[in-house]
This record gives sequence, structure tokens and C-alpha cells, in this order.
Amino acid sequence: MFLLVSGVPAMAAPDSLALFTSLGLSEHKARETLKNAALSTQLREAAVQAQQILGSTIDKATGTLLYGLASRLKDIRRLSFLVSYIASKKIHTELQLSAALEYVRSHPLDPIDTVDFEQECGVGVMVTPEQIEEAVEATINRHRPQLLVERYHFNMGLLMGEARAALKWADGKMIKHEVDMQVLHLLGPKMEADLEKKPKVLKTRLEETNRRTAKDVVENGETAGQTLSLMEQLRGEALKFHKPGENYKTPGYVTTPHTMDLLKQHLEITGGQVRTRFPPEPNGILHIGHAKAINFNFGYAKANDGICFLRFDDTNPEKEEAKFFSAIYDMVAWLGYSPYKVTYASDYFDQLYAWAVELIHRGQAYVCHQRGEELKGHNPLPSSWRDRPIEESLLLFEAMRKGKFSEGEATLRMKLVMEDGKMDPVAYRVKYTPHHRTGDKWCIYPTYDYTHCLCDSIEHITHSLCTKEFQARRSSYFWLCNALDVYCPVQWEYGRLNLHYAVVSKRKILQLVAAGAVRDWDDPRLFTLTALRRRGFPPEAINNFCARVGVTVAQTTMEPHLLEACVRDVLNDTAPRAMAVLESLQVVITNFPAVKPLDIQVPNFPADESKGFHQVPFAPIVFIERTDFKEEPEPGYKRLAWGQPVGLRHTGFVIELQHVVKSTSGCVERLEVTCRRTDAGEKPKAFIHWVSQPLSCEIRLYERLFQHKNPEDPAEVPGGFLSDLNPASLQVVEAALVDCSVALAKPFDKFQFERLGYFSVDPDSRQGQLIFNRTVTLKEDPGKV
Repeated sequence: MFLLVSGVPAMAAPDSLALFTSLGLSEHKARETLKNAALSTQLREAAVQAQQILGSTIDKATGTLLYGLASRLKDIRRLSFLVSYIASKKIHTELQLSAALEYVRSHPLDPIDTVDFEQECGVGVMVTPEQIEEAVEATINRHRPQLLVERYHFNMGLLMGEARAALKWADGKMIKHEVDMQVLHLLGPKMEADLEKKPKVLKTRLEETNRRTAKDVVENGETAGQTLSLMEQLRGEALKFHKPGENYKTPGYVTTPHTMDLLKQHLEITGGQVRTRFPPEPNGILHIGHAKAINFNFGYAKANDGICFLRFDDTNPEKEEAKFFSAIYDMVAWLGYSPYKVTYASDYFDQLYAWAVELIHRGQAYVCHQRGEELKGHNPLPSSWRDRPIEESLLLFEAMRKGKFSEGEATLRMKLVMEDGKMDPVAYRVKYTPHHRTGDKWCIYPTYDYTHCLCDSIEHITHSLCTKEFQARRSSYFWLCNALDVYCPVQWEYGRLNLHYAVVSKRKILQLVAAGAVRDWDDPRLFTLTALRRRGFPPEAINNFCARVGVTVAQTTMEPHLLEACVRDVLNDTAPRAMAVLESLQVVITNFPAVKPLDIQVPNFPADESKGFHQVPFAPIVFIERTDFKEEPEPGYKRLAWGQPVGLRHTGFVIELQHVVKSTSGCVERLEVTCRRTDAGEKPKAFIHWVSQPLSCEIRLYERLFQHKNPEDPAEVPGGFLSDLNPASLQVVEAALVDCSVALAKPFDKFQFERLGYFSVDPDSRQGQLIFNRTVTLKEDPGKV
């Protein structure tokens, strides 16, 4: 018997270290490789086989390819086949190796057609320097006019990419050298202007073009191009998505002797349809990051004429509440998506339990008595119950189901090691909490690691889309489906969407509520979807924002003003205009031209009068913003002042100051003015908004809840996010005035109050007492960073 060194027998480690360094690995890299038992075993076998073929030492280029093979090959049966091609130099580039790995992955059945394989991997293809020269010359000629204009500011990567596309198996370094040489010959050496940064005007135009491309247009009740814009934004891993039934072509997918039969049955059931699912936990409210997940899952299915399930992951009854189920469903519908079917993990509890019993029968799971604290931390020791007899685990698991163990006293664990080193994840645990759907039927509940992939399998999901933090669960996902010989979907990970100046954690939002910093989950200063709806964000704007952000593997953290820009784009075309005054000043028109108030026709959308008008009264007494008058204006002030008349919007009249009435304290109480027709004299410098015979209302003005970009970052906010609250995040104007055209407005109705911003009716409104939330200002505040 001998000790283990990171999973490698101690007596074998020195020999392996020397072998790996002889392949060209640095000593550090070799030692790191030895820590991975599976990789080191596969690399050692590949090196030994290569030496037998070569009969001599292995050069560094071959060693590098062998390492790439060992670290990326999932089907060990193909090791000898591929090593023979590498050792004989038939595969001698990274590009060929990638093609070879893809080929064996997508052709799991024996025997391999070597003729087809060699053709797909470029075996025997020789690319001459003359061919490279000709391909680069043709590429440069296509872009010659633009090259001559932009010179070295031109995207040289485009030239490289087109030349590589023409010569698939050419050496990349040779192509780059040829591109550099031919560009130098065409343009000559770099001049001082070539070293300057790209002119800002070009960058601005490009950004504007991208903005217009990503913007969706609403036509006939449908969001034209929404699917297209989302699909156009797919980058990275999303471009490699497999077709239904071709799961085995996915990198990392594990095939078994049953895989092809299971995929055939899967296609018979689905008819080759794309199937996705959105699987939220019903223990909190959805936030802006979930909007990306909803758009991706439902959008990808829609783009491919597929279906998407809404599946509630209700496996933890301690944290689940009925209000969260309905709120989640409402938000999915609010964003414009209809699930093919609403399902629950609890729908499958009986089947999941039966599979757990089968897993024990197959020797792949066992009942363990380690406590939760013993399983935490890095590299916990293997369970001493890991090898207990199958019959014993079956009896104990049945005892768990019958309630014979207390919580934490026993768990069912699966026999596998995950990517992050976590060993034997828990499949079932004891919880004496009634379930909202199954009541007291169960006292054991499955975990995410056990439930998720099996529910995907039951529903025949084709693309299991999840955020990057679940990548560490991918091995258990494939392992469990294969261990039970059931259909195995493919898990694809993408980066989360986060926003600056925000927190979205359920726990932290509860802390904000408890501290009185916000009212509840739907406080308009938060970035939960219920909060954004209450603030007045249209669902189309959120969907457009998600499409504009796109889907990448890397995590994306965006500025809130980019989301607000999407909101303005939608509201500018959909929110009718009205007039409101926040801080009012009374104005008496002493020569009002009529005995009774006039009815003024105001266009709902001044830029498009075909969208209709609304009527407002114009009486001898009007109210204007207090800031629209100054007795002693500063230079450049264009609104009402002594000797400086202003127009009243939409009336056709201009008013001119005659008298200022003040209180005993010197505060201006009202103004007395005269009026004339706009065309009866010189055009005024400004037109201001006003209200007459108005409604009194409450207006809530919102700013960012936090003062720093990253309120959760201790380096930026040492005192924690609760210490970073913005004291000016909410200003309430209790006696604002609004024109009577909005009298019948309902909660969530949206308006543009001229010159003030976009506003939405808050659900707190009551008959005769409207409350408006400012959604966004008319333009981005230039003072924001």
C-alpha cells in the first residue's frame, strides 16, 4: 500500500513529472497536471503510445498537441486513434486537432471512416506560401478603398479572418506575416496621424449605427425584429448550439452505448422541436438579470419555432411562498411571453424518488451521516459510508422517507466528483416542512444537483440554458442522466447580467426592507421586475435592453442609463403628452380674451398629430413652474422676466409681466400678466408649459438608491451596502398640479409630462388622488457618471 499525492500514486509522481516536462510542459504546469488524476493518467498514456510509435523523444510541438488532446478528449476509446495521427505528424496544428476532436465527438459510433476523417481534418493538405500570398492579396484588394482612407485605423483582424476563411488549413502566423507585409507595401510606414486614437466622430457614428440596429420597432402589435435582434446578438458559445438530436456533437457531452438510442426516442417524442425552460426558484421576486434569462430561454425557442416551459424549482419548502409563484408568472407574462406549459419540480417527486432508488441499486448513491458542517470547505474527506452495502442504503433511504431520521442526520449522496472538486453532492435531504403542493406526503426533498437535469430529461429539453455559476454542475448533470440511462439534454452556460448602482440579492433586498430603506420588493428604486413595472418601465424596453446587451459567456455589468435609454426609446412613441407643474406659481391674465375658459386642443404626440388630441381648459388663472419666472434673471435666461414675454404652449398666446404680488415676507405669491396672440408681435424667446383648472396630485421623483457603482464591493464601500444609501433617492411632491386630461388614468398608465420627464400612475392612487412615479427624465442627466 502507498500514499496518494493529489490522486496520483507517490511512487509514480517523479517519473510522471519527468515525462511531462519532456513533452515541453514547464515544471509548474507539470505539477499542476499531476494534481488532476484523470488528466495526468490520460496524458501519460498518450505520451507512452507516442513514444512507442516514434521510437524516440517527443518534440515540443508534438508534446503540446498531446497535452491538448489529453485535456480535451472525452471519449477515451479514441485516444490511440488520435495519438497515432499526432505522432505521425498527420495532425500537426492546433486547428487540425480541434477539427479531429470535433469529428470524433460527432461520430461516436464505430468504426470511424478514416477517409472522411482525414478530409475533415485537413490531413495531407499543404498550403504553399504562394497560395497565402494570393489569398491575402485578394482580400486586401476587396478592402483597398477603405484601407486607403482609414490606413492603420482599419480593422486588420478582418483581413486575417477573410484570408483564413479562404485557406482553412493555413498557418495563422504565416497569414499574419503576409498581411503585415502587404499592408506595409500598400500604405507605407506609419505616420504620426496613424498613431493617434481613432477620431471620436467615427466612434460616435458606429455607436449610433449599432444603437439603431439593436432598436426594435413595434408594428401591428408585434415587436418587429425582436427575435432577429436577439439572435444577432448571440455570440461565443451560443453560436455553437447543437441541433435537436445532435446533443452528442456538443463539447464535453458524454456518450454511452445507450446514447444514440435515447436520442432517437427523444426525436420521436419531440419531432425535432427546440425545447427550453425557464426554471426559477419560487423564493423571491425576479430581477433584471432574470429578464435576460427569460428573454434568452423564451426568445431562443421562439426564434427556432420551439417551445419553452415555465418550471418552478420548488424543492425547498422552507423558503417558498405562494406570492412568489404568482409574481413570477405575472412577470413572465408582463414581458410578453406565454409558457408552453407551467410545470413544477414537485410534479415529478414520485419519479425522482423511484430514480433515486434505482441509483442506489446501481451502486451510484449511498446514504451518508456526515453533518452539513463536515461537508463544507475545500477537499473534505471522503465519507466513511461511501462503500456501505447497497441493501443497507436502500433500507436507510426508505427509513428517511418514512421520517425515521431527524433533519441533518442522514442524506442521500451521489458518487461523483464535480469540476470544482466538490465530492459526492447531496441528492436528498430530510426536511419536516409541509410542501405548498404535496402537503405532508414527503419529508425528504431532492436537491438542485439531483432534480434539475432529471426534470430537463423528463420534459425532453433540448437546450438547458443557465448562468455561468452552474458550470460546476455540468459534470453532475451529464453523469446523473447517464448513470440512470435516461435521455440527457445539453447544459449551456452564459454570463449573468448585472447593473451598477444596484443590488439584486434576495437576502440583501430583505435587509433594505427591514432597514426601511425601501418599502418592499416593488419599491421603484430597486431593479426587481415588479419594481421596474411600478416605476413605469415598459416591458418592451426591458426586452430591447436584453437584446442590445446580447448573450455572451462573460458576465456583463451595465450602466443603468443604458437601460433608461431603452425606456425613453419606447415611451417617446407610446406615452401621450400632458402638462404638469411640480412647484406652482399662480399667474392671472388680466386681459383674458374670452368671457369663459377656452378649450385648447393639445396633440397627444406633437411629432405625429395623426395619433389624436386631448382637450384642456385655458382660463384667466393659470399655473406655471416657479422656476419659469425670475425677477432678476441671469444672462441667457429665456423664460418669463421683466421685459421678456414667453409663449404658453399650445394656446397661441404670449404673456407679458405687468405686476408681481408678494407676501409680507417678500415671497412671490402670484403674477399679473397681459396676453396677446403669438402672431401679433415678435416671437418670444421661449414657450413654457402651464396648467389651468388643474388636478392636484402627488409626484414621486426617484434617483439612484446607492451612491457608488459597486455598493457591495468592500474596497469601494467599506461600511457595506447599507451605508451607501443615497439620501436623495426619493423626493415626494405632495401638491403638484396636472392637467385634467389625465383624470381617468389607471395604475401603470404612462405619460410624458412636457419638459419634466416620463411618468407612470402608481398603484397607490385612489379616486380623486392620483400618484405619479417619475420613470425617467427626458434626457440622460449629464451630471451622472
